Amino acid sequence: MSGSRLAVLLGAVFALLLVATVPLAALAHQLAFGAIVLGLLMTPFAVVGTLVASRQPRNPIGWIFLVTALSVTWGIDTGFYAVRAYHVDHHGLPLSRLAVFLSPGWASMFVLMPLPILFFPNASLSRPWRWTLWVYIADMAVWVGHLTVIDFAAFTKHTIRIDSSGQLKHLTDDGGGAVFLVIILLFLGISLSWVVRQVVVYRHSTGDLRQQLKWLLAGGSVAVSGFLVAIASDSGHPGLLATIAKLGYFALIALPISIGIGILRYRLYEIDKLISRTLSYALLTGLLVGVFAGLVLLTTRVLPFSSPIGVAASTLAAAALFAPLRTRLQRIVDRRFNRARYDAEELVAAFGTRLRDAVDPETVLSELAVAAHTSLQPAHVSVWIKP
Repeated sequence: MSGSRLAVLLGAVFALLLVATVPLAALAHQLAFGAIVLGLLMTPFAVVGTLVASRQPRNPIGWIFLVTALSVTWGIDTGFYAVRAYHVDHHGLPLSRLAVFLSPGWASMFVLMPLPILFFPNASLSRPWRWTLWVYIADMAVWVGHLTVIDFAAFTKHTIRIDSSGQLKHLTDDGGGAVFLVIILLFLGISLSWVVRQVVVYRHSTGDLRQQLKWLLAGGSVAVSGFLVAIASDSGHPGLLATIAKLGYFALIALPISIGIGILRYRLYEIDKLISRTLSYALLTGLLVGVFAGLVLLTTRVLPFSSPIGVAASTLAAAALFAPLRTRLQRIVDRRFNRARYDAEELVAAFGTRLRDAVDPETVLSELAVAAHTSLQPAHVSVWIKP
């Protein structure tokens, strides 16, 4: 079987596992958005993995994404099956012990996620970075072996006690002690060195490679920021913070999407526009929220206005500030992150200024050709005038 067909087959297997999540969650009496959110998060990983692996079978990044999505989703499904067997029915179902053993599928995500950063965009590594890869593999092998030995109790213990995710209780309670601390520190150190490597390569890169790395760094920044926000907001109780935590976890999909665009070179040069729009609207939202909150406090706490009047006045003021603030912020951000658009706008404005004083048609045509060539950089420029 060719690599392309195998990638499509694995993508189809993931789709079946994802569909099976819903009835299995219902059987386990855990059919809720929070229970299947991890499976939904794996969908972009599977889609990007299938696309990359089918088009570039020699690039390991596509296969890494596919294996991650499959193992995590398989762990979710087997976890629901184990919960049905031991929490709902209170007795073992067929292959229920095997389901408990396979339920820690999240471990593959922990192990595999740093690897695409190292291999991006074409898995070309020098000898020192190959050594870091082997050290990383050894480190993760120790950790996975430790988890496997502990999880093997699913076959040896007479009585099995599992948590709400279908995993053995002593597996989730086990901290690993000093050995686990060393494993984690080594994991973080090597992963961070791979990120630093890509930043250094980006600073010295040009052309398509620079745009590819820009997609990687932008997507990685969004994913890490969202994950940190989710961890900080995850209180374990329903409410606003829990909702923010769930939304923050969805920021992780920025990593596979950005890596997929970078590898497949699909719309590489739109990253500048995307970054500038994201930053400008994020800054605009922050400023408007600050203005709104400040005016509400001013009108209701300092000035003698009632609360509804203060809120209404603050809303109108924020709405009035939207357009001028957006225009100003967009120009500031474009000047730093989207130079092509900023320079083109400056060129068009300068051309309009020169055109006001021009009376000679030859001069106008010459200025128009120069402006078009400088802003659009075509292969050639010609002006045709309809008689």
